[in-house]
Amino acid sequence: MAELGLISLLIALALAVYSLLASVLGSLRNSPALVESGRHATYLVTLAILISTFSLVGAFLSNDFQIQYVYANSSLAMPRAYTWVAIYAGNEGSLLFIAAVFSILASAGVALAPARFRPSLPYTNAVLMLIMVFFLAVMASLANPFAKLGFTPADGQGINPLLIHPGMFAHPPLLMTGLVMVSLPFAFALGALLSKRVADDWVDVARIWGILAWATLGTGLLLGSWWAYTILGWGGYWAWDPVENAGLMPWLGLTAFIHSIMVQKRQGMFRMWNLALINLTFGLALFGMFINRGGPVPSVHSFAASSLGWVFLGFMITGAFAPFIVFFMRYNLIKSARPLESSLSREAAFLVNNLLLLGVAFVTLWGVVYPLVSELFTGITVTVGAPFYNQVNGPLFLGLVLLMGVGPLLPWRRASGKTVKRTLLPPLVIALAVTVVIAALGVRNPYALLSFGLLALVAAGILLEWGRGTRARQRRGESYPRAFLTLIASNRPRYGGYVAHLAVVVLAAGIVGSSFYATQRDVLLLPGQSAEIQGYEVTYLESRSVQQSDRLESFFTLDVTRGGEFITTLEAERTFYPDFSISATRAGIRSTPVEDLYVVPSETREGDESIGFRIFVNPMVWWMWLAGPIMILGTVVALWPAGLLSKAPAPARRQTLPASRAPVR
Repeated sequence: MAELGLISLLIALALAVYSLLASVLGSLRNSPALVESGRHATYLVTLAILISTFSLVGAFLSNDFQIQYVYANSSLAMPRAYTWVAIYAGNEGSLLFIAAVFSILASAGVALAPARFRPSLPYTNAVLMLIMVFFLAVMASLANPFAKLGFTPADGQGINPLLIHPGMFAHPPLLMTGLVMVSLPFAFALGALLSKRVADDWVDVARIWGILAWATLGTGLLLGSWWAYTILGWGGYWAWDPVENAGLMPWLGLTAFIHSIMVQKRQGMFRMWNLALINLTFGLALFGMFINRGGPVPSVHSFAASSLGWVFLGFMITGAFAPFIVFFMRYNLIKSARPLESSLSREAAFLVNNLLLLGVAFVTLWGVVYPLVSELFTGITVTVGAPFYNQVNGPLFLGLVLLMGVGPLLPWRRASGKTVKRTLLPPLVIALAVTVVIAALGVRNPYALLSFGLLALVAAGILLEWGRGTRARQRRGESYPRAFLTLIASNRPRYGGYVAHLAVVVLAAGIVGSSFYATQRDVLLLPGQSAEIQGYEVTYLESRSVQQSDRLESFFTLDVTRGGEFITTLEAERTFYPDFSISATRAGIRSTPVEDLYVVPSETREGDESIGFRIFVNPMVWWMWLAGPIMILGTVVALWPAGLLSKAPAPARRQTLPASRAPVR
């Protein structure tokens, strides 16, 4: 398997180099046959990398511990299902996984490109293959996943115990896929620049890949929060860790890009801005890969032992600056069709939205790199904690929520004061009413009141817009359900975006509720003793331990009552891995739309029957996890092919017309 995998990897590298050269030379020499040959080589790169990837999978399944990567990330005691996780648990395997995913995406992007984009496609393919050559060359020379040990161990070391969690089957793959998928809209934009075909044709295909990357990266971030919430045992879901931030920043850039290209497609504006925006987003994605590959910024997520950090730093610098060189070379070709006419318009709202999103991204970037800056200039490493991000980014996020509620309701080009008043007054009244109601229910924190009021404004604007459109169609004889579906089908990008906005509203509501009103209590309990928190009575019943070959599993059973009425039985778990000196904690969680009861056990002490428990009541966390499916639904609606959300109209009956009224063809 090692020989097959390495040979396939080298063949893929040779094919990627050939595809790159054939695409560029074929386009320069106007040789369609050479261009076609380069495109076919791209498809063969995918085949070769998949053979290499399945070779590594086979090595894991056969416990081939002579392969160094298998030895370092697998063991006989590891659950068999987690072989999939072990593939990308280390540096070399994750690079092979990224290359495999990227090869599939590149082949799909080239194969599915619209016919009108064919003149620019060789350059797009060349950009994709240049990125592919980098990944393959790094594996072939510096991070070979098929390197062998000089002997064959009887067992392996196993993966990090914290990775043995259901969330690991999807969270890392989605994040890695989302980061490399940013390359697709970037490659189409850069291909258009290189070919000097800078009309708006590239926007359609870049929009599709941008939305897919946005949804993939967002889902990966949410799953990462769920993993942190359930296994790390600290009661939270986001700590502004550098690698968490490295996934968030390109997601923010993609959010800005998706909104901005709508203006270009509809109004012919923001052409330069959109090209610069996708270049910046690609640079942020490269920064994420750099941080995750053992960069100088410490993170619990990164491959700290990796020596590839500076290799990825060089790639990041090249990938960030080279596209802007091309941008300035083509500067005179990419002027917008018309300028911004009014600051009171949907275009202006989208522009301010873009600026706020980039503001959040660069504040986050500054927080990540500040420890390096402080060490460079003062000799003292000053880390940036969550309070900095919350205090600086919090107001920016509120501004984004306000624009999310107001911007889509404004007309294009120019809005009058009367139009704005008529459009915004109903959602403002609803938002004010919601704020008064929740204040009457006991919410007193001014920031929480403001946040919930703005979220109500966004939701009310969307629902009122849907209601008006549905009623207008219902008056024409359609039933309400059919009227609603045909309304969505009439403008899928717009209404899919509204669904995605609702996902953001739901996510933000969960964040606001859990951030401002979470309660924590630490207690020490003997079997049979109870503790009270927020009306809950938690009774510790018993514990049991199970010794496995590589770990000691301890389970703690607790009963939960409220007002004397039994609610549920929770089981929390703490597992100690002596070979790693790591304890993995799984909280006992009772989750409802109102709040989560979250119980975490602490270390046990021999000879002492009392157990320490940390108990949280986290309001509205359930809504955060609901946001994921809603976001995916919005993505599906926005990208759904035309004609599949509504039936085709019935053919009109043929009528015999007098000659004088016959239609002229």
